[in-house]
Amino acid sequence: MLLAATFTISGCDPLTAQTKPPTPPVSQDQTDDKPAQTPVQNEPNEENETQEKPVQEEPAKEQPVSKPTQPAQNEKPAGQPSQPVAGAANSLTVLVNKQLGLPDDFQPSNLTDDPNLPFLAGGGGEKRLMRGEVAAALKQLFAAAEKDGLYLSVASAYRSHATQTQLFNYYVQTQGETEARRYSAVPGHSEHETGLAVDVSGRDGKCAVEDCFADLPEAKWLAKNSHKFGFVIRYPKGKESVTGYAYEPWHLRYLGVDTASAIYAKNTTMEEYFNVK
Repeated sequence: MLLAATFTISGCDPLTAQTKPPTPPVSQDQTDDKPAQTPVQNEPNEENETQEKPVQEEPAKEQPVSKPTQPAQNEKPAGQPSQPVAGAANSLTVLVNKQLGLPDDFQPSNLTDDPNLPFLAGGGGEKRLMRGEVAAALKQLFAAAEKDGLYLSVASAYRSHATQTQLFNYYVQTQGETEARRYSAVPGHSEHETGLAVDVSGRDGKCAVEDCFADLPEAKWLAKNSHKFGFVIRYPKGKESVTGYAYEPWHLRYLGVDTASAIYAKNTTMEEYFNVK
């Protein structure tokens, strides 16, 4: 007389998900194995089969369905734009301030020394350099000022990372670091390193890069007309708490006509316009 025993062997596949951290194997699969390991001593009947099936059909894959509640990880809350929102390092709208800086090895593209732009005496070397777009727009701005009887010159333009380092260290040694940070940028955080910033003065050099320049007709003309040529007064009066720097009526920043005009119309700063603190 032959005896036949039926054994049921089951295995469980680990549940994998693409969320972080990896989800450990679901314990339900392990409990599904237990009823199947009990040897069947009686002849199988329909009642036994119907009792086992609900256990085996428990969908272990239901859990990943509940996890789509996490896609919001890639979404940014309203009012918190990516940084830098204004653009990459070589963008015309790159935002450089005390919080947002440039790579140490950054080199602006398209630097040029335009012989048709007037510079103050002593304005030689790298400080004559600026991006091509800036030079073209600055010549138009200077020509428009001349039609109104004002003659402008460049006091300084591009500044390399090495030069900015020497300059900042000099101010720290002579004025102290707290005062130096009010009007000089830490290396890597100076707009002059972008090739998009220009310090402008009257052609006679009076009050060049000094507070008294604010009282001159040239400064008032620049404040009213620079945006028409794609420039803004980067550090306007009364905005030191926003920009981090004292008022500099001579410091022009090129952004392009559309962006500069929008900032001028709102009487705001780059930080406020791009909603970056």
